[in-house]
Amino acid sequence: MKPASFVAAVLLGLIAIAHVVRLVFHTEVTVGGQVVPMGVSVVGALVAVVLSILVFREARVKAS
Repeated sequence: MKPASFVAAVLLGLIAIAHVVRLVFHTEVTVGGQVVPMGVSVVGALVAVVLSILVFREARVKAS
């Protein structure tokens, strides 16, 4: 596995964890005076998890 692929997959995993933590603890996020809905974190977590898995799988297949 290339180091860049590994770092990208880990960062995407951390982003997914951050979204899940926000959902679990109901943390309010404000951007430009507007509260960001929790649904954004649901979508963000799903997208980050899927991308992280895809990067890990792709890197593992290319390494073999």
